[in-house]
Amino acid sequence: MFVVVSHGSWVAVVCDDTASLRTCFAAMGHNVACGFHFTWRVMSSRRNRNRRRKGHAGIILLRLASVAVIVFIVLATVGVASGFALARSWLVDLPDPNKPGAFDVARATHIYSADGTLLARFFLENREVIPISRISSDLVDAVVAVEDHRFYQHNGVDLLGLGRAVVVNLTQGFGREGASTITQQYVRNTILLDERTDISLARKVREAYLAMELEKRHSKSEILEMYLNAVYFGESAYGAEAASRMYFAKSASELTLAEAALLAGLPQRPTKLNPYDYPESAVARRNEVLEDMFRNGYITRPELDEARAVKLSVKRATEPEGGIYAAPYFVAHVRKQLQAKFSPAVVFKGGLNVQTSLDSKMQLAAERAVTAGIGKKGPEGALVAIDPRDGHVKALVGGRDFNKNKYNLATQAYRQSGSAFKTFAMVAAIEEGMPPSFMIDSSSPVFIPTKPKAWSVSNSEGRGRGMISLDAATRASVNTVYARLAWEIGAKKIAKTAKRMGITTELPWYPSIALGTQNVTALEMASAYGTLATGGVLNSPIVITKVTDADGKVIFEAKKKGKRAISREVARASTDVLKGVITGGTATRARIGRPAAGKTGTSQNHRDVWFVGYTPQLVTAVWVGHRTEQTVYVRGSRAFGGIVCAPIWASFMRRALKGQPVLNFPSAGRPKYTPSKFKIPVSKPPSVVGLTVEKAEGKLKGYEFTIELVYSNKPKGVVVSQSFKNNKLILKVSKGPKPVTAPPVVPPPIDPPPPGDTTPTPTP
Repeated sequence: MFVVVSHGSWVAVVCDDTASLRTCFAAMGHNVACGFHFTWRVMSSRRNRNRRRKGHAGIILLRLASVAVIVFIVLATVGVASGFALARSWLVDLPDPNKPGAFDVARATHIYSADGTLLARFFLENREVIPISRISSDLVDAVVAVEDHRFYQHNGVDLLGLGRAVVVNLTQGFGREGASTITQQYVRNTILLDERTDISLARKVREAYLAMELEKRHSKSEILEMYLNAVYFGESAYGAEAASRMYFAKSASELTLAEAALLAGLPQRPTKLNPYDYPESAVARRNEVLEDMFRNGYITRPELDEARAVKLSVKRATEPEGGIYAAPYFVAHVRKQLQAKFSPAVVFKGGLNVQTSLDSKMQLAAERAVTAGIGKKGPEGALVAIDPRDGHVKALVGGRDFNKNKYNLATQAYRQSGSAFKTFAMVAAIEEGMPPSFMIDSSSPVFIPTKPKAWSVSNSEGRGRGMISLDAATRASVNTVYARLAWEIGAKKIAKTAKRMGITTELPWYPSIALGTQNVTALEMASAYGTLATGGVLNSPIVITKVTDADGKVIFEAKKKGKRAISREVARASTDVLKGVITGGTATRARIGRPAAGKTGTSQNHRDVWFVGYTPQLVTAVWVGHRTEQTVYVRGSRAFGGIVCAPIWASFMRRALKGQPVLNFPSAGRPKYTPSKFKIPVSKPPSVVGLTVEKAEGKLKGYEFTIELVYSNKPKGVVVSQSFKNNKLILKVSKGPKPVTAPPVVPPPIDPPPPGDTTPTPTP
């Protein structure tokens, strides 16, 4: 048996045995060597050398394509004979079709909140893989009719289709009809994707072999489903679902016949048939597809006529920038975490399903609270809320508008925390044995003897309050007390305490650390304060709780790894102090009607303002400032954490905790205190000489002093003098002039009797 195909000066002969080949060519006047041959000959006598042709490159491409297709027929027909050795060499390094995922397409990664809300899709190819049951049957039929009408009859390679394509392309022009089946196209776009641009006979053979292997492993319906989810429809839309939404703003299950036919025609030339740019070409191609559907019995004549009469109407589905639907700053942080765990190919092509810690209701409450607190102009805000019991981040706001600025102020902005960092100095002091009742000099300014230059610290209000307790100094956020405290217990101790509690940023050991001069993030601050909420156990922040691959296999699952950072006793004592910040300190605007504790913070020159507060089940850090550091003003006045951030915190916490039980902080015993070990220098107290005792006590409030009463010409009760030795103050107070003592009464002298007087002298 032999087949002769000719076109112009080209003649191709295919036969299944050597004898037939010899007979054929003998009739043509040619000798043929033994063995299998594929021969073509140019008939120069039939060539019109003066005739203008389309171009040398086009002729070569036509010849190569024709040769490749014809030789493929030969290999398929005679495969076990002479072509076997050559074909076998082409299949040596073939990708393993049995390897899991060998035929998979790139899939989008889906990000979900803890309550199942879709937050985002990450992808390199915009594709939504869906089952064939969710794809319009008209689209399925249209694709089969126009791409591979013998799809249900062949085993992956259509030999009749190949022969027909050769004849059509040779007689009607190259490219008029394709020879690849739907199965081959799918193989080319998946397992042989790296060879897709390789125009060679070897690639065609490899493609055919794998197509047949694929058909052995999957049903026709499964292959159609895979193909319809893989094929490119233009406009960055891969697969039927993405294309349906791109062109008709609807699901693939809702397509009409006319819409399905239009989509089915796009893969041939996605750019030139784009209905947005070339509507006439798109409609013409649609009608060709409808004709094919009618010719193959998928639709009736009335259905054909009705669909052809439909006017083109396209509409894009509204898609958010970057595939992010909600909580953009949180999603951006999740993406960063995913890329740290998996390769970019897995993250953006692996079809992962990512479960996160986010609570959708809390996130909405956070966004509303921040927006209401900062307004539409001026400084921006960040908020991080964490469940301290497991470290799950429940809400995260990283700026005013993600589309305008993607820099995350909650996780990437390292800013001075101001007095909010005093909490770690207080915890360190309590751990060392200092009771919250310990009295410390608050006079302002104070000069700390650092080298090479003394460190000068003043209170925000300018003046001091005398000797006050650590508790009172925390509630009132007194700088000079904490400067003296840092010098006494050491910056190293404070830094290490902060690190244990959850601060991950490197912290230099400077005394100023106690006043929050080191840069940290809102995420760190929320995490570290959560250690106090749990009674001393740190649960590091978690945003990704579980990840499954495209097949549903769990490839990552977060595990609770809480570790004790400080003792229960120290945590409870510290919380008791911080509760006072809200009930009667700088954060009274943070009262929410349930047990809560926290600390305000305002950095140097009011460039960053904070409030970090917590309840037993939720800890939240709020920051307000500018992306480019500058003084923060609110309603014309310089901002403070207690005035700006505390109300934002309270607004969010009320909504976030609505309906949740009112819990108390973990109970604990009293830490072991050793106040005698601390020798914090006291500044020279102000002079009260000349003041009454009552006025002097007011001026020396907080200082311990003793009174010595002395006689003085000064009025009674007035301070006559004061002395300060060994941190002890002695006041000498007038008790009035020294009383004048009356001289003793001396009886007048008795004259002796005159001589001769015998009268006896009376006895006194």
